[in-house]
Amino acid sequence: MAYESRKDGARPTRAPAVQRLRASAPGLAVSLLAAGASSGIGLLRPGVSPLIIAIVLGVLVANTIGVPTACAAGVDFSAKKFLRAGIVLLGLQLVLTDIVDLGAALLVVVVCIVGGGMLGTILLGRLLRVPSGLTLLIACGFAICGAAAVAGAAGVTDPDDEAEHDTITAVALVVLFGTLMIPLIPMAAQLLGMGQEDAGMWAGGSIHEIAQVVAAGGAIGGGALGVAVVVKLARVLLLAPVVAGLSIRQRRLGRVAGVTSGAKLPPIIPLFMLGFIAMVVLRTFAPLPDGVLAAGGVLQTGLLAAAMFALGCGVRIRNLVRVGPRPFVLAALATLLVGAIAYGGVRLVG
Repeated sequence: MAYESRKDGARPTRAPAVQRLRASAPGLAVSLLAAGASSGIGLLRPGVSPLIIAIVLGVLVANTIGVPTACAAGVDFSAKKFLRAGIVLLGLQLVLTDIVDLGAALLVVVVCIVGGGMLGTILLGRLLRVPSGLTLLIACGFAICGAAAVAGAAGVTDPDDEAEHDTITAVALVVLFGTLMIPLIPMAAQLLGMGQEDAGMWAGGSIHEIAQVVAAGGAIGGGALGVAVVVKLARVLLLAPVVAGLSIRQRRLGRVAGVTSGAKLPPIIPLFMLGFIAMVVLRTFAPLPDGVLAAGGVLQTGLLAAAMFALGCGVRIRNLVRVGPRPFVLAALATLLVGAIAYGGVRLVG
């Protein structure tokens, strides 16, 4: 264990890292307890995602009793570090061969959903005069994979959390509009006369969170769930190149702004995204036992639930109302845009 040196010969003090860990312990414990409670409720109500339950719990705590000062450091740690660790483990859900088996035409549709969804949302954000940072986070969250994409983008565009409120707002919008999509997509698919497989592809191509896709796919029934999840995971896979592109953009902006060569610039691919890619490769090419995959899934859900609770603790209803209607309008339009691109693509290749 590292210690700080003392000139007066007194007993050395523990390293700052240990002190930070002690300060974070209460908040970490609360976040993990909330994750456990959310997972327990999710088992009792299989149609409800533990991640959604966790963020709702966090919002309730923040707007009723408030987060105790002793827990603030640990809750902040959970919102950042646990979320990135959860993104890493998310890679264990992806098998590249399953995605390739979707076929070239559907993979092109997935790229169009992500690319068109992001570009269209950014343009809409400019028209609505929504702040550019918040617009970008909404674009990533709604076009790629919800809260994980918001966190991934924020990790490189706002590494010092100077605009943390934008991250919290984007995650709240993902939860709100993604949850609304759970009943709407199955109902719309039935009204439009779509078969179960096509409806599943539409759900996977348009809904924001994986858990929300699972809920919608289960509601559609038949073979919809399997294809919905694979299409959604194909969108998740595009998180890595998008985050890398955003990181390159940030490096260029830093240089244009006059950052010296010795200053710290964001890596082209952040460490947590390298971990995500490594998990994808491991799952694809290594014969991992079912027990390992199951444990990884439980750990991923627990970490993300703890992170969602922590992010929920940052949502103040008063502050969310103060952002005005424009981000909500942008989120609604982004949802419609991504859903429309996905619907058109499924109809073309179906």
